[in-house]
Amino acid sequence: MNAMPDTSQAGRQAAVPAVDPLFLCATRVSTLWQGSVLTNASGFFFERGARLYLVTSRHVVLDESTQHRPDQLEIELHTDGHNLALSVGYSVPLYASSQPLWRQGRDAGGDIDVAVIELDRRQLPPGGVLRAFTAANLGTSFADVSACEPLAVVGFPLGFHDALHHLPGVRQAAMASSYGMRFGGEGYFLTDARTHRGMSGAPVVMPRRDGGHAATALPWRLLGVHSARLDVGHRDLVLDESLGLNCAWYADILLTLTEDAEVGSPTGWAT
Repeated sequence: MNAMPDTSQAGRQAAVPAVDPLFLCATRVSTLWQGSVLTNASGFFFERGARLYLVTSRHVVLDESTQHRPDQLEIELHTDGHNLALSVGYSVPLYASSQPLWRQGRDAGGDIDVAVIELDRRQLPPGGVLRAFTAANLGTSFADVSACEPLAVVGFPLGFHDALHHLPGVRQAAMASSYGMRFGGEGYFLTDARTHRGMSGAPVVMPRRDGGHAATALPWRLLGVHSARLDVGHRDLVLDESLGLNCAWYADILLTLTEDAEVGSPTGWAT
């Protein structure tokens, strides 16, 4: 009997090549309907206990306003810890018996543009290499993040990436609103960064300043999930540049969305 590959955080540690683990947290996401590619997006991995999740924007898996209704996602996974040029596409179904497999959130301000889908570790490719954020990366103090704080957004703008090593790009960003405040009453904060289509679902991070094992394994703090660029309706398209601001939903929603989640359960709602 063949042993199952060790895909735990500890088991993956020894196989990772000399690359910042942040690059192995994000994955390119393609949305499909009956096998045809619809759009490109970004996503990242979140681990809670023994469970592993793909995190992306909710509008990536379902967007009623544009009639975007894919039936599956495809993500790209590295298959060799010593050669990042080797990867494989991994299919993630979005429905089972017509029921959604993802979980999404809602709070007092309305729907939250974040979705999580549990991944079956037993189905991951042997030798697969990835990194996952955990609850330890979320942090607990809003006071640690000041105005204009340097941030990074890790994703796949317009699908662009290192096509040889299958790694994302990193956009520099800055905190553009008061972190910890719900901008306009919504559950997101603002970032100042140049972003493009395909970045939806990308993690918004900052370097960790604390020590300890968690910082050594993945020395980044996960602040939010990039959702969309913001603009104003009265902007003169000739005289005025776009705002260059974006909304990122607070990452602590992941604790709610991954609590007691079950594969195959209907869409979950957090309040």
